[in-house]
Amino acid sequence: MNKKDLLLGFLIGIAATLLGSYIFITFFTEFKFIAGIQIMKSQGNLGKLITLGSILTLIAFGILLKMNKEMMARGVVLAVIALAILTLFI
Repeated sequence: MNKKDLLLGFLIGIAATLLGSYIFITFFTEFKFIAGIQIMKSQGNLGKLITLGSILTLIAFGILLKMNKEMMARGVVLAVIALAILTLFI
């Protein structure tokens, strides 16, 4: 059960980051989502976009801790660490 909760938390963290990136591109730029990602990548700002998208994972982490879902919260932290390492290589 613990590994299942950890994986679910990891998926929640990745999904929250994707949703945050989508919200940032659609509301704060004039581009569509896919075109915005391609333009950010060509400008070298894709890591910054992922970082801004990760703000929603903080909210997910807080909600999971409030609901006493510690293993899922650990999965969210694992997703943030994985995204940070991915950002280093982009």
